[in-house]
Amino acid sequence: MFRPRYRPGSRSSPPRDEPYNIIPIQNLHNDHPCLRYPEVHAAVSSLRAVGGDLRKPPYHQWLPSMDLLDWLGLFFGFQRDNVKNQREHLVLHLANAQMSLSHPPDDNNGTFQAIVLREFRCKLLENYSNWCSYLGKTSTVWIPDSSSFGSDIARRELLYAGLYLLIWGESANLRFMPECICYIFHHMAMELNRILEGYVDENTGLPWIPSTSGENGFLNLVVKPIYDTMNIEVTRSKNGTASHDKWRNYDDFNEYFWSKKCFHNLKWPFDFNSDFTRGRKIGFVEQRTFWNVFRSFDRLWLMLFLFLHVGVILAWEETKLPWKALDNKDVKVRVLTLFITWSGMRFLHALLEAAMEFSRVSRETLGIGLRMVLKILVSATWTSAFVTCYSRIWAQKNDDDHWSNEANQRVTFYLSLAFLYALPELVKLVLFFLPCIRLNCKVLYLVSWWFDGDCFIGHGLREGIVDSIKYILFWAVVLGTKFTFSYFFQIKPMISTTKELLDSRITLYEWDWRAVFSVSNKFIIGLLWLPVVLIYLADTQIWYSIYSPFVGAAMGLMHQLGEIRNIEQLRYRFQAFAGVVQSNLMPQEETDITCGTLRGKFSEAIHWLKLRCGLRQPFKMVESNQVKANKFALVWNEIITSFREEDIISDEEVELLQLPPNSWEINVIRWPCSLLGNELRKALKLAKASMDVPESDNWLWHKKICKNEFRRCAVIETYDSVKYLLLQILIKNNTEEHSILEALFREIDHSIEIRKFTTTFRTTALHRVHSMLIELVELLLKPNKNVNKIASAMQDLYETAVRYLFRVKRTYHQLREDGLAPKSQTAMAESLFENVVQFPDPGNKNFYMQVKRLHTILTTSDPMQTCPVNNEARRRLAFFSNSLFMKMPQAPEVEKMIAFSVLTPFNDEDVLYSKETLKSDDHGVSILYYLQILYVDEWRNFIERMHRERRVTVDLSTTVSRDVRLWASYRGQTLARTVRGMMYYFRALQLLAFLDSSSETDITVTQEEAIASARLLHKGHEYGIALMKYTYVVSCQKYWEHKVGGDPRADEITDLLKQNEALRIAYVDEVSVGNGEKEYHSVLMKYDQQLEREVEIYRIKLPGPMKLGEGKPENQNHGLVFTRGDAVQTIDMNQDNYFEEALKIRNLLQEFKHRHGIHRPTILGVREHIFTGSVSSVAWFMSSQETSFVTLFQRLFANLLKIRMHYGHPDFFDRLWFMTRGGLSKASKVINISEDIFAGFNCTLRGGSVTHHEYIQVGKGRDLGLNQISTFEAKIAGGNGEQTLSRDVYRLGQRLDFFRMLSFFHTTIGYFFNTTVIILSVYVFLWGQLYLALSGVENSVLGNDNNSKKALGAVINQELIIQFGLFSTLPVIMESSIETGFLETIWEFLVMQLQLSTVFYTFSMGTRAHFFGRTILHGGAKYRQTGHSFVVQYTSFVENYRQYSHSHFIKAIEFGLILIVYAVYTPSAKITFFYIDMAVTCWLLVLSWIFAPFLFNPFGLDWSKTVQDFDDFMKWIWYPGAAFVEAEQSWERWWYDEQHQLRTTSIWGKLLEIVLSLRFFFFQYGIVYHLEISGQSRSVVVYLLSWIFIFATFGIYLAMSYVREKYGAKEHIYVRLAESVLVILGILVIIALRELTAFKYVDIFTSLLALIPTGWGLISIAKVLQPLLRHTRLWDSVVSVARFYEILFGVIVMTPVAVLSWMPGFDSMQTRILFNDTFSRGQQIFEIITKRLHEKDA
Repeated sequence: MFRPRYRPGSRSSPPRDEPYNIIPIQNLHNDHPCLRYPEVHAAVSSLRAVGGDLRKPPYHQWLPSMDLLDWLGLFFGFQRDNVKNQREHLVLHLANAQMSLSHPPDDNNGTFQAIVLREFRCKLLENYSNWCSYLGKTSTVWIPDSSSFGSDIARRELLYAGLYLLIWGESANLRFMPECICYIFHHMAMELNRILEGYVDENTGLPWIPSTSGENGFLNLVVKPIYDTMNIEVTRSKNGTASHDKWRNYDDFNEYFWSKKCFHNLKWPFDFNSDFTRGRKIGFVEQRTFWNVFRSFDRLWLMLFLFLHVGVILAWEETKLPWKALDNKDVKVRVLTLFITWSGMRFLHALLEAAMEFSRVSRETLGIGLRMVLKILVSATWTSAFVTCYSRIWAQKNDDDHWSNEANQRVTFYLSLAFLYALPELVKLVLFFLPCIRLNCKVLYLVSWWFDGDCFIGHGLREGIVDSIKYILFWAVVLGTKFTFSYFFQIKPMISTTKELLDSRITLYEWDWRAVFSVSNKFIIGLLWLPVVLIYLADTQIWYSIYSPFVGAAMGLMHQLGEIRNIEQLRYRFQAFAGVVQSNLMPQEETDITCGTLRGKFSEAIHWLKLRCGLRQPFKMVESNQVKANKFALVWNEIITSFREEDIISDEEVELLQLPPNSWEINVIRWPCSLLGNELRKALKLAKASMDVPESDNWLWHKKICKNEFRRCAVIETYDSVKYLLLQILIKNNTEEHSILEALFREIDHSIEIRKFTTTFRTTALHRVHSMLIELVELLLKPNKNVNKIASAMQDLYETAVRYLFRVKRTYHQLREDGLAPKSQTAMAESLFENVVQFPDPGNKNFYMQVKRLHTILTTSDPMQTCPVNNEARRRLAFFSNSLFMKMPQAPEVEKMIAFSVLTPFNDEDVLYSKETLKSDDHGVSILYYLQILYVDEWRNFIERMHRERRVTVDLSTTVSRDVRLWASYRGQTLARTVRGMMYYFRALQLLAFLDSSSETDITVTQEEAIASARLLHKGHEYGIALMKYTYVVSCQKYWEHKVGGDPRADEITDLLKQNEALRIAYVDEVSVGNGEKEYHSVLMKYDQQLEREVEIYRIKLPGPMKLGEGKPENQNHGLVFTRGDAVQTIDMNQDNYFEEALKIRNLLQEFKHRHGIHRPTILGVREHIFTGSVSSVAWFMSSQETSFVTLFQRLFANLLKIRMHYGHPDFFDRLWFMTRGGLSKASKVINISEDIFAGFNCTLRGGSVTHHEYIQVGKGRDLGLNQISTFEAKIAGGNGEQTLSRDVYRLGQRLDFFRMLSFFHTTIGYFFNTTVIILSVYVFLWGQLYLALSGVENSVLGNDNNSKKALGAVINQELIIQFGLFSTLPVIMESSIETGFLETIWEFLVMQLQLSTVFYTFSMGTRAHFFGRTILHGGAKYRQTGHSFVVQYTSFVENYRQYSHSHFIKAIEFGLILIVYAVYTPSAKITFFYIDMAVTCWLLVLSWIFAPFLFNPFGLDWSKTVQDFDDFMKWIWYPGAAFVEAEQSWERWWYDEQHQLRTTSIWGKLLEIVLSLRFFFFQYGIVYHLEISGQSRSVVVYLLSWIFIFATFGIYLAMSYVREKYGAKEHIYVRLAESVLVILGILVIIALRELTAFKYVDIFTSLLALIPTGWGLISIAKVLQPLLRHTRLWDSVVSVARFYEILFGVIVMTPVAVLSWMPGFDSMQTRILFNDTFSRGQQIFEIITKRLHEKDA
């Protein structure tokens, strides 16, 4: 690949021109802008202050140019490029830290070290210090306190900090294990101390040499052995398919260092014969079971079951109000049984802990086993004690026949026992409201060990009292509503039915169900209660989903969101906007900042109140200060320029929106023309109306014109412009005409000054003057100017002024006396201006720009409220202006701001759209043409820009040039778009740095010079400081593969490097070293503008392949080592940024210095805008859902619930904090498949804090088609399933306080778990109703029971609420109503319903439930690539069937079959509202799960496509599944692939799958008793005979299969004969049954309802038993029968789709539903999709 110009491993002095990253540290005399800062020189000098007393490394030549990091590298065996990388890292940090000091010291060479260096070292080693404290070890970092040590203190600080950085920089995958790095640093710092103290090795008698000394010693002796050990475990994981408890992941290895035994066993140097290499799971064992939900959140389930327990007891008395039941002492005593439930659930929890964690117990971890045993014994003792005492209470009461003293004493004893049991919880409650106190006490340690276990993390997870009260009140309201509803609408209605069933015996049943189940009517009670209990356990999520949008919306209003909702409101507040730009985006002078005192804070609050409410005019400050006005103009114009570069506005709109520079001696702010439109004409109308008004000057000017700021400015600017144009430009000086005009303007000015304008001049004549001015200006704008016409226009203007303008008509002599007429009366009438007109230089662009602006003001009659036209431009301007009115930290100067980096992991996505991609089409529609129509105005602007830049040589609509590819790529989800967006930070910092240091003379006055100074900044101060403050690293892990393989993406990445100087590419290089072995290197690359090629900066050897875990976090970890600064922003490949938002980056980063509650943030959450919502209806649904999550919900999570995590969004991380605590994500295989959220888990467990800030936004793309969205939902659901098993979720569930635990559960895995439970409740409800219907209980017992119907109706209605998208729609409505207005939101909601959003949300609910449940039961979670491509291609039926058959289609068919059978066998229920309610809800679910993939699929209802799909489906079904056949080609291959999770699941997963499959046998059991042939018999013999029939049928099928296999090829006559015999026998059997029994022909169809589900149940069980059946003859028959079932399912799904496809009009309606976000755009997309458009290739 790209070799540096020197040998990387060489320890010789590097050449001065060697490639560097940001600062050429090796050559301080270089004329690099970063080297102009004394702070950089000070940092470098401190590193080079090695001193003569420091022992030099042996075996290496010491050079004068070497520094302390070279010294550490030579002694400890670090790689040279690692030293180079960390040297720049350290120098940049120290220099930036010194710059950010409020009052930097004068002595840059020494004083700063005591301030900056100590803070840096303390923060860098904070986690190490905590680790030492936890383990009771003395830190090996020793810094002398005495000032007598002088420079030795600073040197030690640098050595310790440098040592840690070098260890971290070369640790590769070990960076995921922060305590492992602490262990390494502990021993290497000890060795460093021995060197510094002159320690002599006792064995050799020589000065001490570190154990890692030698070339690449640290990599070979420390990193690689640990890496190899981890690699062995990864191999054992079988690519993540092995059970988690069978192998160790990153967390297990890291938690090995949470115990002192690592010092005794692993030792130093490492003893790899210890248990480290062959140990068992450490800290936690991940078990795949649903019991994890109870184990992690046992307090939640305890609360729910205790209330259910008490609720049933109170409702049993059937009093109107629950507390009335407590008047009965028997009820009071029964309520005490809640302690039995409480202790019993604790006992269950203790058993689960032991069962899941038992494998951790060993000889060295007996304490864990002891705690498990004691927990079980103690909980069992409490349970036994409560049961015994409660039994004795009732025994005594029954003996005495009343509540005697003895019975009461036993009750008192029971209560005292209960008090002791609840005492720890009461103590916790008291301590919750007390300040956190840390005491080193063995008793407290023992208590902590008993309740929480022994864990390094998870301590002190507290919030402030105020914050705690807030989220407690929130949950008090939610739980109060939930429990009230549950009691009155779920529990209480079931009591009377339960009592009736308990007191009666069922005799009227259709079949003898007791013959098999042998139970009483309690089974029916269980069937009735089970769906109610399930929905009771899950509906907390529903009530949370109802309350949270309202609370989140209220918080948004409090944060000033929605104050400027659109561009019209921005027009009204543009003056105030100019002021807040100055207040918020520009650093304020020290004298303006009055912080700290109460008076200062009060003044600041009043200032903000006035600013927000419009009680002051901050623009006056801008208007009175020319520098501030020019700064505002530069910022605003640069924003508009960026809009034009992005083609979201046109050239004309640029002219209307930009602020022109101050020129022509105009004395007001020159607002954009779009704000001044029609204002001059309005002023003229007011002037005309002022003729008859007394004191008309005051009325006209002060009461009418000045009331509108834009009108005032339009009038003044027009007058000043005309005056300057005539006197300074057009008319020659020292001429008679010039003197006349001067006199005229002098008189006008005087009349205005003395407020006599309307009495001196006739305002009705202003309209005529206005027309003359328009004529003159239009002549000036013509390319070929006619002097005579201009002189004539001037003449007409002059005559109009002197004849009609003056109210008192003057004679020629009077005019001459006043200087308003020439000496010659003839000249006055004919040729006054003939020879005095002059023109400016034709190249004077400023003149023509000013004249054109004057023309716009004079002529415009349109208010221009639609400028800009583009919706995206309007949205961005509205949000940007609104955000500046929100509260944000004051912006520091760029030099003092926090330095930061942006990190983007890149894998195999698109860099730019290729020509082939853009021109590929389906149905005649190319992606390019689709984009041209979708973004029609932006395409038009792009064409205009290309013509202006003269880069158009061919027809752009048919030729895919690089400019066209860029234009299209910037509208997709490509790396090019992301890089462009992130580089706006660099551009913004340069502009802000220029404005920070600019004065009035620096900010130029002409437009051309303004652009030169603001946009084309020379590489000086601004360029240098931007480089030091910002770095953008794209971690392209496969760049080497792309380069070697000739992939065009490699060249495209090189082009991105070339165009963006602050961009760096990190990749992994593979180098063959012979013998089939490879070396892996981490490489950082940039583009050298002088050499005009890409060059390597660093090349650091890795211990092996980078990827041991999940790909994205490994990629992030690889690139993190090359980032710089105190903060790092994580940006995904599908994100974007905006220039105007980048201007607020200084404000955002200041949040790290402010406390939010009792914590300073370690993650700053940032708002996102989903930019893909306009592509299709499903993209709109998805973007709306995502928008509400990234705004409203995260606002609620962070500011109220205090439980916001990191969700893979563009959050800013405290870089030093996270690099010392495991990085930006977790990477263990499969368990960390949702890698990003584990950064939030890790942050919270380690005492960090996550905030959310909405005054800045970043763009983000989402999936565009239903298949992409479903794949994404499957990935997220599977990831949440794996989170349920993880140690992080368990520890947070156990260690957070109760109410934060509730928030944590319902905002993470609880959402998916409760969705699954709700779907499960539908299953239970339908199967229970089917049982009641087939057994006859529905008609005989429950037919008129309205109470149970009321409770079950609540179940149905709550499920229906969720189907209509409550989880997603209500938050969308609330957030949109804040930001766009309530009426517009209601309209959007109605449109969403018309576009079948309910179908989409119901379908998505099924996706989440299926993959979440399957992941917990069987595993199989994996990273699923969605592609993010535009959806204009048709998805075939085969592909839809493969993706949705098991998750949706088969389940929908099952539900539909149950509903049909229920309707057939429950005639009395059909007429009730209960049945109608149930049918509507459940059929909506069935139809949504079947039709959604076709409704939201382009051409999904096209008849020709449907016919073709059926043929393709049958080919796919019958295609043989050979070894190398893909699932896309063969059903059999796909069928085997779908069973993968059954082959890797545990024995419990297989058993549960078998148990669940038994439900299909119930169809047969219920229906056979309703066959006419059964003769109303209720004997179990009927059921057994049905099984005989099934086995006989299967035997016949086997026999026929054998005949076909043996005789089908050569002796086909035997096959025909066998088939004929079979048909004849079948007919004879039917005739015999018809004559000898009660058999009717309808029994044939009825029996199919029984036998088909039974067959599917048998196949489902056979799939589980595949390892046993695979090599038997029976397995071939299973596969054959399964194929017929799949054909049946496919036909059932395709039939209604085919009917709709055949009927006219439905295909057009479906296209409109899919693409109609607005009617007009829907028409355009409709034309694209429904017509075959032929494009001509160039």
